[in-house]
Amino acid sequence: MYIPQKKRLLSHLNRTLEAIIIAGILFMNNAAYPGQDKEADLAGSWYPASGPVLARQLQGYLDSAVPENIDGRIFAVISPHAGYGYSGPVAAYGFKSVKDRGVKTVVIVGFSHRQSFDGISIFDKGSFGTPLGAVRVDEKLAAEIKRQSERIRAFPQAFDGENSVEMQIPFVQASLGGVSIVPIAFGTQSFDDASALADALANALKGRDDCLVVASTDMSHYHTYEEARSIDKHTISVIQRMAGKELYEEARMQICELCGMMPVTAVLLAAEKLGYKDVKVLKYANSGDTAGDKNRVVGYMSAVIYKSGVPADTVKEKEGETRMLNDTQRKRLLRIARESITAYVKDGKRAAFVEPDPGLNSPMGVFVTLHESGQLRGCIGNMAGHGPLYQTVADMAIEAATGDPRFPALRADEIVKVDLEISVLSPMKKVQSHAEITIPGHGVMIRKGYRSGVYLPQVATETGWGKEEFLTSLCAHKAGLGPNAWKDKDTELYVFSAEVFQEKGE
Repeated sequence: MYIPQKKRLLSHLNRTLEAIIIAGILFMNNAAYPGQDKEADLAGSWYPASGPVLARQLQGYLDSAVPENIDGRIFAVISPHAGYGYSGPVAAYGFKSVKDRGVKTVVIVGFSHRQSFDGISIFDKGSFGTPLGAVRVDEKLAAEIKRQSERIRAFPQAFDGENSVEMQIPFVQASLGGVSIVPIAFGTQSFDDASALADALANALKGRDDCLVVASTDMSHYHTYEEARSIDKHTISVIQRMAGKELYEEARMQICELCGMMPVTAVLLAAEKLGYKDVKVLKYANSGDTAGDKNRVVGYMSAVIYKSGVPADTVKEKEGETRMLNDTQRKRLLRIARESITAYVKDGKRAAFVEPDPGLNSPMGVFVTLHESGQLRGCIGNMAGHGPLYQTVADMAIEAATGDPRFPALRADEIVKVDLEISVLSPMKKVQSHAEITIPGHGVMIRKGYRSGVYLPQVATETGWGKEEFLTSLCAHKAGLGPNAWKDKDTELYVFSAEVFQEKGE
């Protein structure tokens, strides 16, 4: 049983999806989003213009970073924005610390180095392209933030060549995958504007556990190595005390030195309003450490603002909905899937696993999906799951790699390149009519006589279909039934949910 590629689904309805495929895309799902507004300005100067080269560089930084474990829910990351050769090794610490924490949208708070304007600009529509692909804007959240204050408005020119925002985006892609973003940039520097954005963020993000805020800043500029460390040590002490107003005032007096005093002040104030009171500095260094010249350095810090005592594994996917699997279990299943594919494709053998975790031994339905360079490469699933979850994942991974009739078997040299996606399914529930089906939200299996078909919940999200389009396509193109068979009284309808998580290839 398998689901079709998204483009095939759309072609069945004679639709076209405008898409710009970025060469060398490694970390995003596939194409640019409709209505793309902006391409990268700094690729080829501040960081590599080649997708594969950039991906390897960022992954190298992330692999080398060893951040302290954060026992709690992370609200924000404070991250530098210089060229990656200077600040990348430091920035990697913050982004690695938020990996696999259920983040779906990243609000990037920067400022304008180059444009002079009054107030706060928000990039509220379309998408932002980099050599790793296009990242869509969370337009709903952007509109909600903008609605909170008349000081916040759309001024796209604020983001032209703006490194405080753009330098964060490839790291978001490399560490968090296919999330959405909301870029923000300060124009004027006033405490009233910092407070206005803090209120807007606190109101818009209240109750949201799937959002991360990035405050973009470098620290002291162009002092000697030892002078920079002394100045930055004091600035860090103020940030660690969550003293937003004090930080702003001392930065204005140049006691604290950080170019992003507005982003950091606003994010500290917003965090405090939402009950986040802990700051952990994960890494500090300056360009004398990363680039070598210690006579005239720039300081960099990677830190997180978090709430202690709230385990990351209890993050909710949606308000009122708890995960079936925690982060550790997800990581283990992804490893099992890739090791199963590797053993079978290279040696023709099935790898053996022993799993003591009871949560991985429960029988659950699973689909395993493979993508390569943003394109579907295989998808096979088992709706019911007749054995332990971990074994079903291993079996379906092998089938997706070698048994999907739409594709040739995966070659050994492709294994490290493919992106893995696992969809763990809830038990199916029979419903009496289509009125009980929620789209988007439910996956659906339809059965009539000897014919049946299934769509996973993410099909509706990927295609933008409503209920009627979803069910009509399911009947006509998966089950081989008439397009309106879902309305027949003798047609059986089953619903389920899916918990989806991914691992990117190299």
